[in-house]
Amino acid sequence: MSKTIDNNKRALSVMPGTPDYDIGYSKPPKETRFKQGQSGNPGGRPRGSKNRPKTPALNEERLKAIILEEAYRTITINDASGQTSVPMAQAVVRSLAVNAAKGNQRAQRLFTEILSTTESQNMRLHNEFLETAIEYKVGWEKVLEHRKQTGVTGPEPIPHPDDIEIDFQTGLVRINGPMTKEQKASVDFLMERKNEFLKSIEENIQLLHDNPDSKHKQDILEDIEYANKILGIIGRLKQN
Repeated sequence: MSKTIDNNKRALSVMPGTPDYDIGYSKPPKETRFKQGQSGNPGGRPRGSKNRPKTPALNEERLKAIILEEAYRTITINDASGQTSVPMAQAVVRSLAVNAAKGNQRAQRLFTEILSTTESQNMRLHNEFLETAIEYKVGWEKVLEHRKQTGVTGPEPIPHPDDIEIDFQTGLVRINGPMTKEQKASVDFLMERKNEFLKSIEENIQLLHDNPDSKHKQDILEDIEYANKILGIIGRLKQN
């Protein structure tokens, strides 16, 4: 029996016409072997060639993305307190400012121009925001007053004009109320549950009074702390 098996193995491992050539794992037929010095992928990419960069789409601004990526790439620099990590843009501006402080006239001129341009842009944005805030507040106050006089109803503006505080001496604008529908919904939800939090605190305090050695004492204290925290948030919202 074993002799028959050996003969069958031999029959499977011998190439017809070439009795001494075995075929098996890692032993392909000679006809399909790679010839020495011949590429296994003659139509493939040449050795040493690199991937070609993908052509940007019409709506892409790849150079801008590269510039911003490099500008905010973190690098390590030396300063008075030792080594510190800062964005590349900050390191460049700091180097420019240091050279300007040392008396380099070109650096002084460039740094002054950058500073002046930045401050002018900030002032312009601030004035635009102040003007928009005034127009919004005055406009909605007129609408709400008209509703009050005529009995017309409508959705409440978000933010509410009463929540917009404008300091005409400093030009500062402060918005004390919610800015979005989601924020308003959260505020309304907390306001509605204020009594529930107050009741929860009273009940937990009574539990500790009745059973000061309760095994759940820590959980009760955490519940009281959480409820007080929420009540503090609600209090600040009402003040605003």
